[in-house]
Amino acid sequence: MQRILGQMRKAIQEFDLIQDGDRIAVGVSGGKDSLVLLKGLVMLRRFIGIEYELVVLTLDPMFGGQAGNYAPLAVFCEEIGVPFVLKPTHIGEIVFDTRKEKHPCSLCARLRRGALHDLAKENGCNKIALGHNNNDAAETFLMNLFIEGRVGCFSPKSYLSRKDLTMIRPLVFSDEKDIKSAALRNKLPIVKSQCPADGHTARQEMKEFLAAQNKADNGFSDRIFGALRRSGIDGWGITGKSARTSKQGG
Repeated sequence: MQRILGQMRKAIQEFDLIQDGDRIAVGVSGGKDSLVLLKGLVMLRRFIGIEYELVVLTLDPMFGGQAGNYAPLAVFCEEIGVPFVLKPTHIGEIVFDTRKEKHPCSLCARLRRGALHDLAKENGCNKIALGHNNNDAAETFLMNLFIEGRVGCFSPKSYLSRKDLTMIRPLVFSDEKDIKSAALRNKLPIVKSQCPADGHTARQEMKEFLAAQNKADNGFSDRIFGALRRSGIDGWGITGKSARTSKQGG
């Protein structure tokens, strides 16, 4: 977990993700990324020198009309002293039953974003922290390129003027394998996704493509992430100490 904490601290400082007085909604799905993010933000409060509050927000899509079992998350949040808010939604019904989407991820993501933004405002938050890592960034970059024919990615930090909310991604310097290791070592209460499309999505295909490329050409994903950083698009520009180090190295 120490490695993750160092990477989170670097992201927070380089992209100016958190300031004194922030009330941060941590979007926790129950997956390894969001749980490691939560654990890291709790631990960082002890020594990072920034005063901020946390509240966990979890949306239940109610897949198949059935409530998910998020009791382990509630227990974990009580143990670490962070308020836990669970909101049932009709997202599963809308995406799979009403709309019967053949490619459900896009609509599901839009509905989840809207619901999460509203829930964050209801709970007095000015920021939302999401658990995207550097592998997610590489996947998103290539999906935008291959599928949509455009160059772009999500941003480490972005302001939503309509909601007066700032989205932050403190795990963007962390690798998925390190996050998985941290989740296992800390025995975090992972809640398995009940989504009918889980494991059969365009993102999963891109994940498998990158895994194959990395196996054939070690460091493939790292080079994509490095190119994204050096390009400066969507707020990824290298600044400060990292910029000086990059220039000296190369």
